[in-house]
Amino acid sequence: RQAETAVVVTLAMAAGPPPPLEPSPLPTFPEEGFAEKFLRKTRENPLVPLGCLCTVSVLVYGIICFKKGNTRRSQLMMRARVIAQGCTFAALLGGMVATAIKSRQ
Repeated sequence: RQAETAVVVTLAMAAGPPPPLEPSPLPTFPEEGFAEKFLRKTRENPLVPLGCLCTVSVLVYGIICFKKGNTRRSQLMMRARVIAQGCTFAALLGGMVATAIKSRQ
């Protein structure tokens, strides 16, 4: 029994060291500033900034309606904000999946 184990260990050691467990390094853009990075990310996935803008717009309008006393419209806007946030999150996930698929090819 020990001889079989020794043969297995010897064969495993002869195969070489195991592959590294670290993922491949991500591309870096050291000379890229905030504005350049923002524009690049916006071009890669334009629905996320659009969704953020829509969410903030609906939120601000809902707060304005609440301050004016129009509670019915304010509640409607808060529900619309939740929907806009969900769409933004779906766009973010979709962009991440698309980037992952693109990087594998």
